[in-house]
Amino acid sequence: MHQLITTEDFAVLVRSRRRELKLSQAQLAEQIGVSRQWVIDIEKGKPRAELALVLSVLEALGIQLQTKVGPVKAAVQIDAKQGEEKIRSLADAFDFI
Repeated sequence: MHQLITTEDFAVLVRSRRRELKLSQAQLAEQIGVSRQWVIDIEKGKPRAELALVLSVLEALGIQLQTKVGPVKAAVQIDAKQGEEKIRSLADAFDFI
């Protein structure tokens, strides 16, 4: 199973699977209804926001997406006085350096 953390991880997955299926970039682009340049950009790891198209790429390449839900980090709330104290202590630390 591949772990996708960055756009580069996604790029490697798409490129390797496309090659495995012996598809050209143009063939994949035609299958999902995008330009060849779009596929090139994805395979270079360029960030894209078109989630629907990304999901189409996964479907066209027969890749199943699984999600793993982990714990959510709780937000820490502090009041203004606590915030000022933290900022002062950071400023003091930088003055020390």
